[in-house]
Amino acid sequence: MLPAENRLKKRKDFEYVFKRGKGFEEEVLILKIVDNNLENPRFGFVVSQKVSKKAVVRNKIKRRLREIVRKRLPSIKKKVDGVLIARPGIERKTFVELEKIVENLFNEAKLFNEKRSS
Repeated sequence: MLPAENRLKKRKDFEYVFKRGKGFEEEVLILKIVDNNLENPRFGFVVSQKVSKKAVVRNKIKRRLREIVRKRLPSIKKKVDGVLIARPGIERKTFVELEKIVENLFNEAKLFNEKRSS
């Protein structure tokens, strides 16, 4: 599970990222990031009913995305807020495929520290 200090929870935090954030796009995932003035990177996840009408499926996608981000936290730059937005089609991706997509998005957004152990 993603630690509490690394989670975006408040509506105003999400709105700020949506309004001011820079966007990056892969096939089934969008990443919006904006700098913050905190010591920890924070992430939020949006999986709408357009992806699936079933809450079970939406929650499974969020759990997978949280785990993928949690594993990469040590190598992510501090002082950044991000929101991962799922798009229809993500429900058909495997965990490994999702990992590659998130990795590509984070690289494109230059979210990783320079000296990174992979």
